[in-house]
Amino acid sequence: MLDRNLVALHPEVVRESLQRRHASAEALALLDRLVAVIERRRELTTETDNLRGERNRLSKEIGPLMKAGRQVEAEPLKAEVKVLGERLDGLEAERQALEAEEEDALLGLPNLLDPRVPDGRDERDNVEVRRWGSPRDFDFPVRDHIAIGDALGILDPERAARLSGARFPVYRGDGARLERALVNFFLEEAAAAGYLEHVVPYIVSRETMTGTGQLPKFEADLFRLAALVNGGDAFLIPTAEVPLTNLHRGEILDEAALPLRYTAFTPCFRSEAGSYGKDTRGLMRQHQFHKVELVQLCTAEQGPTQHEEMVAHAEGLLRKLELPYRVELLSGGDTGANARICYDLEVWLPGQGSYREISSISWCGDHQGRRMGSRYRPAAGGKPLALHTLNGSALAVGRTVVALLENHQQADGSVAIPDALRPWMRGQERIVARS
Repeated sequence: MLDRNLVALHPEVVRESLQRRHASAEALALLDRLVAVIERRRELTTETDNLRGERNRLSKEIGPLMKAGRQVEAEPLKAEVKVLGERLDGLEAERQALEAEEEDALLGLPNLLDPRVPDGRDERDNVEVRRWGSPRDFDFPVRDHIAIGDALGILDPERAARLSGARFPVYRGDGARLERALVNFFLEEAAAAGYLEHVVPYIVSRETMTGTGQLPKFEADLFRLAALVNGGDAFLIPTAEVPLTNLHRGEILDEAALPLRYTAFTPCFRSEAGSYGKDTRGLMRQHQFHKVELVQLCTAEQGPTQHEEMVAHAEGLLRKLELPYRVELLSGGDTGANARICYDLEVWLPGQGSYREISSISWCGDHQGRRMGSRYRPAAGGKPLALHTLNGSALAVGRTVVALLENHQQADGSVAIPDALRPWMRGQERIVARS
């Protein structure tokens, strides 16, 4: 959520950021309306204070007149007080309506972009920062993960479709073990890097979704439960970012405790609205998938350093798994609404002959902190400030399975398991077809 004072005093800053995002005409119009609403609400506050003061003054005059038996003189004053009261009631109703509209508009506007974000309309304008590893030269026909999984008997898309329809996975045998091994590997690596592991709810409230910015803007991307939970709307989480970041909603933390580093493994549920026809086969784009998420809560000053730290952690996982990748800084038009700045890690997939996203790591500034009412108390004193938040995947498990199968496939049809992962695979060195 943007600072309403910034919007009121410096709307040109917000407008410039919206333009760098290539925001719609509706978003720009929403900004204009918000500025007008804030101005009118502040005018109402002044007008209401003046009218309330006048009503109080007149009320004080009425009492002595009534006690003195001068009812005739008091009646005009009483009538004027009544008119003022009715006027105040009308202004209060207008103020409440404006406050609600202001809140909705603030929730609907995206975050301010960091000055480092490159200009551009979409992913074609993202800037490559660096890359690691070289795509492997194969001396045999390369297969994609779907063909590999079928030949090894570790993926069963046909039965998955019978169970739930499209975009749901079924893993078998070593495929299931590989998925579980990656989860354990990612969590242990996160713990070694200082992240505190959590087990969190997979169903959260509307308020929780609103706190991290999934609502109201992205409700079409979510799975909403038909039944109320604890008396309110409830949703399946699209990522562990939602419950982890909201752990301190409404709290005030001490600066000395920051940064806080949290991690969790969860299933993730996404409707994939708007992705019709994209990645319909295989594990790349699922309604249900597993992910280990990293979240940090910090101060404004810590934010940029912690962002680079999170990127380095995710890169370290890819290197240990011996997977070629590149790091891209997203352009303004491709940066998510909640992020100030975002890096994508893209892993090389030989079966597709391209780099594909496997982790997005965002610094959200105080955008989510304001929405959640999460603050910290500065060590130097002064009023509490909104927390800064960061989040990123470490990593999307299904996409890591895709990358491992395709990059480490062998001429004999087997798949080599990287050294770093073997302890979590009971020492197994290869996945081979089993009769």
